[in-house]
Amino acid sequence: MINKFCKKPLWECTIKLAKVASGAEKAELVIKNARLINVCTHEILENISVAVVSGRIALVGDAEHCIGENTKVIDADNKYLAPAFMDGHIHIESSMLSVGEYAKAVVAHGTSGVFIDPHEICNVLGLDGVNYMMEDAKRTPLKTMLTTPSCVPAVGGFEDTGAKIDPEDIAITMDYDSCVGLGEMMNFPGILSGNPHTHGIVAETLKAGKIPTGHYSLPETDRGLNAYIASGLRCCHESTRKEDALAKMRLGMYAMLREGSAWHDLHEVARAVTEHKVDSRYACLVSDDTHPNTLIKYGHLDHIVRRAIEEGIDPVTAIQMVTINVAQCFQLDHEMGSVAPSKCADLVLIDDLNTCHVTDVFIDGELVAKDGKITVEFAPYTYSEKAVNSVHLDKLTSDDFKIPCEGESVEVHAIEIIPAKVGTFDKIVTLPVRDGSITADSEQDVLKVAVFERHKRTGTAGKGFTKGFGIKRGALAQTVAHDAHNLLVVGSNDEDMALAANTLIECGGGLVAVLDGKVLSLVELPIAGLMSDKPIAEMSASIEKMEQTWAEMGSTLPSPFMTMALIPLACLPETRLTNRGLVDCRTFEFIDLVVK
Repeated sequence: MINKFCKKPLWECTIKLAKVASGAEKAELVIKNARLINVCTHEILENISVAVVSGRIALVGDAEHCIGENTKVIDADNKYLAPAFMDGHIHIESSMLSVGEYAKAVVAHGTSGVFIDPHEICNVLGLDGVNYMMEDAKRTPLKTMLTTPSCVPAVGGFEDTGAKIDPEDIAITMDYDSCVGLGEMMNFPGILSGNPHTHGIVAETLKAGKIPTGHYSLPETDRGLNAYIASGLRCCHESTRKEDALAKMRLGMYAMLREGSAWHDLHEVARAVTEHKVDSRYACLVSDDTHPNTLIKYGHLDHIVRRAIEEGIDPVTAIQMVTINVAQCFQLDHEMGSVAPSKCADLVLIDDLNTCHVTDVFIDGELVAKDGKITVEFAPYTYSEKAVNSVHLDKLTSDDFKIPCEGESVEVHAIEIIPAKVGTFDKIVTLPVRDGSITADSEQDVLKVAVFERHKRTGTAGKGFTKGFGIKRGALAQTVAHDAHNLLVVGSNDEDMALAANTLIECGGGLVAVLDGKVLSLVELPIAGLMSDKPIAEMSASIEKMEQTWAEMGSTLPSPFMTMALIPLACLPETRLTNRGLVDCRTFEFIDLVVK
């Protein structure tokens, strides 16, 4: 794959690189006295220097002969020198930050590159939304590699989105300089059944010689997994059991071990490496979804490397999982992911290997962050008017939330959430019927849930129940509702649910918590109802206030609104609710709310 993400293409600077390595010309930058974490050979080499010119590495070893009067020399003072980190699977929209603000946060923690799947904004605005984000990214030092959203909608026929992506759209984006592959193919039923449209999307990626990325969330590692991988899907971040991750690696699929704000999978899936004598080259560490307060409090990939070390993974192995393994997954290891001659000079200095404490970050040989602070400035970016006017819904009333039913009680399918996991259980519960309508029941920890289509005024709405949030009274609403991002409302009573919904309709999207007719907390997300252009510190404070409000209302979940956001995602088992109704994601059929 041709790399468009370095300061200069290699063919332009081979003569200069060779002359600097030989000493005939002098380097622009030399970092000396470092302990090199050699991810190519899994070893630490003492007293190493690196010479850099034209944004690339010319020499690794003794670089004294590369130093001239104009060479910038940095004494690493025996710190560890490693490749800068790359996140192989991330949805920037889940940070609720603009790309620029996200870049400021992660670059400061040692991240030089991210492989993004902007399917959140694509579901709302189509390829226009993707292009807005890539334009935003261009002004930053963060290398933002696009994997084109593959599933818009996530599972066709089960929800209504603001846009649709077809094989023809995929073919167009494969010519983008920023594009390295296809975003997560969540429609594994379409792959397994041989659906021509689904396979056509993958085929356009393969024809372009780029990487289709996967999403195989079934706890099945035999025929289905083989069929999925045989269809060209190269990696998967949906392993939640050690046996899932191990099976994928054994079949030559990159197992992306996830640790995000809400999905804490690493404790379990790290065991695929720590409890088995296997080569870890097919394992990567990824974040998938990370909130701004997580980035500020814990960091980005540096935090995930720390978590991997805590779970028993060797520190050098953990660093391989965010560097060379990621580069190899996307067939970019000839240019990125290691400290070696000709490679992009994307480097970090680490003063404590066990805590992965990053002190200095270089991208293309330029110091871009030091001591946790970004050191470069870049121009502002303003999103299109189309992006900030994306909630198309009329005001709702409490009657819009009623679920008519006869009798005094009724058995229904409730979506039971699993703390810190993406899955749900299909739970049968008995609920009271009052005034001809099924109601929530705080004694059973059951809330009402509704999803309203908000893109094209179709007037469709799905209604049901969810269990496990711990909320006794009040309502919560958000336009961050994967992946169609319709208006999602959860609550104990119809009046608070209507207030929560109308608050977001009025402000253009975001997150809101309501109790007894009062708005307790509001995070406005005007960009596609998903993101804000406010600084990360301000957004982090808003998110922390929202989390505190959830806790005061009774929830003990980590990042509970991220868990709530998955209620409509019809590609994850067992049951989900979309604007079209209740979906059994094991059989991919609509089911009646009331148990017959």
